[in-house]
Amino acid sequence: MRTIETDLVVEAVQDLAISAAHDLEPDILDALLAARDRENSPLSRNVLELLIANADIASRERIPVCQDTGICAVFVSLGREVLVAGDLEEAVQEGVRRGYEEGFLRKSVCDPVTRRNTGTNTPAVVHLELVAGDRMVIRLLPKGCGSENMSSLAMLPPSAGLAGVVDYVVERVHGAGSNPCPPMVVGVGVGGTFEKAAIIAKKALLRPVGEANPRPEVAALEAEILARINANGQGVHGFGGNNTALAVHVDTFPTHIASLPVAVNIQCHAHRHKEVTL
Repeated sequence: MRTIETDLVVEAVQDLAISAAHDLEPDILDALLAARDRENSPLSRNVLELLIANADIASRERIPVCQDTGICAVFVSLGREVLVAGDLEEAVQEGVRRGYEEGFLRKSVCDPVTRRNTGTNTPAVVHLELVAGDRMVIRLLPKGCGSENMSSLAMLPPSAGLAGVVDYVVERVHGAGSNPCPPMVVGVGVGGTFEKAAIIAKKALLRPVGEANPRPEVAALEAEILARINANGQGVHGFGGNNTALAVHVDTFPTHIASLPVAVNIQCHAHRHKEVTL
């Protein structure tokens, strides 16, 4: 049994929050570079160059890559052989609070009724799952709401089939237009229940950009959706071209015989995400 002190969790989450705002991961930077090289629109290619330069400036000068530093979704995978010495939920929230305060990041979380800002960018939305082993993995995903607001969920009839799933995702992405700051990464959750589909759609965004689902039939679904999205020609920030989306990540979960839930969770071109193993 391994014991992890909550002070370590606080420090780790604080570092993740600050780093996510300043430093894009190699997977999204590589995807943006590849998109620039294959872009067929001169205007969109120029915008991609600006996005890449913006990411470089943010990292070097330690300023946020985007002014919307998001609401944090935090996925914690807790090994069954780990004993947390303290309140894990509170440690995660304190880490987010310190990260946004000490990193001088914009605080955007408010009460949904009064619209009064909490002043700390908390509470973060925390998802906890128990897994095998004696480690804790913390994944932090700040979601700006240009992209988060374009997400959606439908309870399709099973008769819609995979064709219905593809049509729904493509329709939602095209309907989003330039709001989610494309080129975007699209997370899709298929199956489970109402809430499970939404969670797996968001968690799918954590997969390295462009890494195919290990199930061949699901990987084929990802490729079909991506091709359909990019064939529309909306392009980078709506300026046209062949890079509306960088990747589509589909994850699935068994569902009821009378149900076919489909959730779409969209991420902007910055696709901020960080993780640490304790």
